[in-house]
Amino acid sequence: MQAYIKAALRVFIIIYALLHFFTYFYEIEFLILLLGLAGFGIFLCAVLYYSPGKIKMPLSLFLTGAVLIVFSEGSSISGLHGGLIQMRDMIGLIVVIPLIGWVLRGEAYMEAIMQAGHRFLNTSRKFYAGMLSLTQVIAYFLMFGAIPMMLQFENWLLNKERGEAWEHMKGTAVLRGFSLSVLWVVSIPSFAFAVEVMDAPLGISIFQGMAVSVFGVILAIVFSKFEEKRYKVDLTEGLQREIGEVLKGSESKEEIHRLVKEFIVLFVTLFGTIFLVNSLADMPLLVLIPLVVVVWIAAYYTVKGRIPTLVLEAKRHYADGLAPQAYQLCIMLGAGTMIFGLNQTVFPDMMVNGLYAFQEALPFINVLHILPFMVIILGFFALGPLTVMVLVGGILESIHLPYPPELIVLSITTGSAISILLSPLIMPLIILSGANGLSGFKNGILFNWKYALVLYIGVQIYIQMRIALG
Repeated sequence: MQAYIKAALRVFIIIYALLHFFTYFYEIEFLILLLGLAGFGIFLCAVLYYSPGKIKMPLSLFLTGAVLIVFSEGSSISGLHGGLIQMRDMIGLIVVIPLIGWVLRGEAYMEAIMQAGHRFLNTSRKFYAGMLSLTQVIAYFLMFGAIPMMLQFENWLLNKERGEAWEHMKGTAVLRGFSLSVLWVVSIPSFAFAVEVMDAPLGISIFQGMAVSVFGVILAIVFSKFEEKRYKVDLTEGLQREIGEVLKGSESKEEIHRLVKEFIVLFVTLFGTIFLVNSLADMPLLVLIPLVVVVWIAAYYTVKGRIPTLVLEAKRHYADGLAPQAYQLCIMLGAGTMIFGLNQTVFPDMMVNGLYAFQEALPFINVLHILPFMVIILGFFALGPLTVMVLVGGILESIHLPYPPELIVLSITTGSAISILLSPLIMPLIILSGANGLSGFKNGILFNWKYALVLYIGVQIYIQMRIALG
């Protein structure tokens, strides 16, 4: 029975994704109706496949939204349909973005980068900066998958080094690097959604996020210096010894240079194409990104002459990769239903009135001070960055805030970054703790609260200066 439910789940996911993109270009009423039914099919099959107890959060969001829709004015059926297609752009993005990983896993790019850049990574501080930066680049291709891949890479490189000092260095480098990626990496769904829903200029939002990311990297390097002193361990000596061992079995210089150049071309073409098409085409960013990704993947395998490999990857993904996405897709369906329901009530007006009342009571504080904490607090209720961004952004979409949209994006993505650093209940810290054996509290709050606090203060200084200067 479970095999049939899993097969139906895969079919509904494919149908939903295909209908989403088709109906964007050809808005046929009957197909939009089928789109909503496919969304309900995904939710129903996921409940049957995983059991209600394992998808409590999306089920709670969906039922809350359904209750709000039933008790608000209008048709309950049309309201539920509206909720099931509310997040259609996000679902299309979530289905497609993981496919980028097919390209990254096609060659030994990570090992080649390490072997090519070992001279620039030969001290603990340089290595730390390299891991922070490389994690953000890999996140462009793999999203959350960058965390286990980078941890695996670090363990491969430093396989003989043990102890909390080493786990602290490896874990914080990856976690801080990934948290900074949500500030600027356009293929991270939470960032793309924030830019889209706030109607912020993409170029300014990316540049601004990258600038804050550079600040975050420098800040992390400064923190790492004091953290290494606290552990009283010479990480540089062990690092140089391990790198020397790895280089003994390195590939030829020609092969290493080829792979590094190829990786740079892959990053530039993906990033550049998204940016270029966005500047030329009148198309929502959340629709544009997955379409560009599909063409980019097809071009990669065509240029490489590996079309049979592409077909094989697609078959593997259909068999094993779609069903695990069901939980995240149900989160989007549930959140969409809840947002649709909330927008039928007076909640958005109550929220904006409450924010402004708070600001009047404390005139030295404005909304952009508060928004990061909304995201952080929800993160401690096990709501991941994407879910929180959808909930907060979906509500803010209906509210006019008198601030530049790119500053609103930076404010809420900063909250998302800090939530990743601190909350032991969301996926990045769960993955990290499962890999290094340390508790989520230690990997998160204990290791990162000071860093997160200084990052928040630094970003707020920039935001408030921008507001003051107009």
